[in-house]
Amino acid sequence: LDITGRVIDAAIEGEYDLVISHHPLIFVPLKAVTPMDFTANKVVRLLCAGISAMSFHTRLDAVAGGVNDTLAEALGLAEVRPFGPEGEQIGRIGVLPAPVSLDEFAATVRRVTEAKAVRVADGGRPVHHVAVLGGGGADEVGAAMAAGADTYLTGEFKHHNLTDAPDLSINLIEGGHFHTENPVCRRIEEMLRELDPTVTVDLMISDAVRILG
Repeated sequence: LDITGRVIDAAIEGEYDLVISHHPLIFVPLKAVTPMDFTANKVVRLLCAGISAMSFHTRLDAVAGGVNDTLAEALGLAEVRPFGPEGEQIGRIGVLPAPVSLDEFAATVRRVTEAKAVRVADGGRPVHHVAVLGGGGADEVGAAMAAGADTYLTGEFKHHNLTDAPDLSINLIEGGHFHTENPVCRRIEEMLRELDPTVTVDLMISDAVRILG
């Protein structure tokens, strides 16, 4: 998901030619490419090792079969369609085969995303119409409600989103930025193998966060 220092170490040691990630290695334009800058240092290391990097980010969020379609499919949603502001409909909303409790659906989210824990705000409704947006989707609560969602899953919420949920009558599930986006990496791995079975493709988990408790 991210081109971390550990990922670069593995790419160099394994003599790989290319690193593909969701989050871009260069998010803020570089003013100089020198080892003194943290991000530039990673760029220098890749350049010196002859390793290319490709990152897709928002395009992979929005495209058919990308981050949010992958998440919706893994959760068993049907009748999936885009939602969000006009021209920025990168989220997905769909329907479960039958309504379930919030606790039951939260357990499914944990299993599907392999998250150690999720945070839940109970809107007092069964889970049936579910909106998903991997990563940071706190600003799209209103859009999820407008699309007809009784439940909205994203990676990160703001505090007021969670505290307002009971009054807004929408269930909110914070699944973690990494865990709600990472399933697409497996999809990319499968696509690469289908495109060229002779290419060596390995998947590396880049999550650097632990949950203690």
